[in-house]
Amino acid sequence: MWIINGAISRILKRSEFSRQRRKVAVRAMRFITTLVAAIITFVIWGVEQESVLVVASSLLTILGVAFFAQWSLLSNITSGLILYFNNPMKIGSKIQLLDKDFPIEGTVDDITMFFVQIKKEDGTLITLPTNVFMQKAISVQD
Repeated sequence: MWIINGAISRILKRSEFSRQRRKVAVRAMRFITTLVAAIITFVIWGVEQESVLVVASSLLTILGVAFFAQWSLLSNITSGLILYFNNPMKIGSKIQLLDKDFPIEGTVDDITMFFVQIKKEDGTLITLPTNVFMQKAISVQD
């Protein structure tokens, strides 16, 4: 597993992806590698396919109910994906959140699936949920 992670990291460092995109790509590749390893282990152990499908469908049902119960969590994940693929700003961009009541101006410190962290000039770190970040007007000053 660590050999694959090292190879992925070396390949991504040679590319011109930003740090955030490399982190997401490494996470995705770790997930895929773990999934393939689990499938190979199930085949070697001789686990019946029906048993695996019952467990997988039960887990997906539980996740579906949990996501429905936590609708804001699902909207944060969706907003995080939108920010990842349709990237209006990047880490290090100076931005201004154009909000009438609470205007925020600073530098984007980190973008995750759930939160965007903005560092103000005085060093204050502000963390906003991605769904709130997507709803506000933003001025990017690169």
